Amino acid sequence: ERATEMVEYIANGTGAYSDSQGVEGIRRNVANFIEQRDGYPAKVENLFLTNGASSGIQMLLTALIASEKDGVMIPIPQYPIYTALISLLGGQQLGYFLDESTGWSLREEELERAHRDAVANGADPRAMVIINPGNPTGSVLSYDDIASVIKFCHKHNMILIADEVYQENVYNPEQSPFVSAKKVACDLDLPVEVASFHSTSKGFIGECGRRGGYMELHNFDPEVHAQIVKLASSGLCSNLDGQAMTDLMVRPPCDGGDTQATFEAERNGILGALKSKAAMVHDRLNAIPGVSCQPLEGAMYAFPSLDLPESFVRRAEAEGMKPDALYALSLLEHTGICTVPGSGFEQVEGTNHVRMTFLPEPEALEAALDRFKEHHSSLK
Repeated sequence: ERATEMVEYIANGTGAYSDSQGVEGIRRNVANFIEQRDGYPAKVENLFLTNGASSGIQMLLTALIASEKDGVMIPIPQYPIYTALISLLGGQQLGYFLDESTGWSLREEELERAHRDAVANGADPRAMVIINPGNPTGSVLSYDDIASVIKFCHKHNMILIADEVYQENVYNPEQSPFVSAKKVACDLDLPVEVASFHSTSKGFIGECGRRGGYMELHNFDPEVHAQIVKLASSGLCSNLDGQAMTDLMVRPPCDGGDTQATFEAERNGILGALKSKAAMVHDRLNAIPGVSCQPLEGAMYAFPSLDLPESFVRRAEAEGMKPDALYALSLLEHTGICTVPGSGFEQVEGTNHVRMTFLPEPEALEAALDRFKEHHSSLK
């Protein structure tokens, strides 16, 4: 029945082009998903099906950045796609620091500091990015944090770019639930332009090779919206297999039969295992002297802070490397554990971090953390 329905609204098959914004029937299903999630309607014409979230982000930034003065405020630490695209498009990266001491939260005074400094240096802040849940931090923004961001963007006439691809990866929903930026903007009844993104690459699906996702433009100026449609048209359309995968993501089995029961058992099993592993990694890292990790509330990463011996820092400097880059290389060479240096995501000056995932099986994670502890304790 589901396959027959999909064939009806992909009338020409997956080997033909669709509408540049994506198959209308799939966009209707995405709109229903958003309305059920947020309690506010979503318009089909404001939805773009994209090749993962990345192509949508690139499309939006291409429309926003017109000169070297145009800046985008991004969280530090951040997912490197933003620095790369802003540099590619000739704009300015305007970093604001997340507060590690309070679980990588947002501070309004830090947002104002970043905006003030940017303007003083001749930049024109056009947009602000939030990544929620956080990559690489593993944090989940509170409702109040997002409300502060909405008010901040309204005050400074900035577009809010909400990267929400890990919205299904929330491990303590009673205390730290996922709340979309669009919902908060609607709750506050503020006319802020919000672009939000979701993807089939994350969550409990993890079909990153399918390249499916969507972008929603909320409250955008009609002329700007029209230009983004033109950009989408220049790429003809996103791939049809990814569009079909997006349809499956936003409309899981709900017939009350065996299919729904199987789906829910698999979903709950995957998310339950991730929650358990997040707690284990957090506890094990914090038990290592010289390592500190904030609570892992979402996404699929830990971003522990490293207290490195002064002699190790000097050795890194002598070799022309960032201390955490040398640490990650040493960790790989001596233990086989592959991490990403925190400097690759940017960080507060003088701090050192690595990003690691908690996707492996529990036994493999336990063994890896044993080796991690042994390596860290042996540093000189």
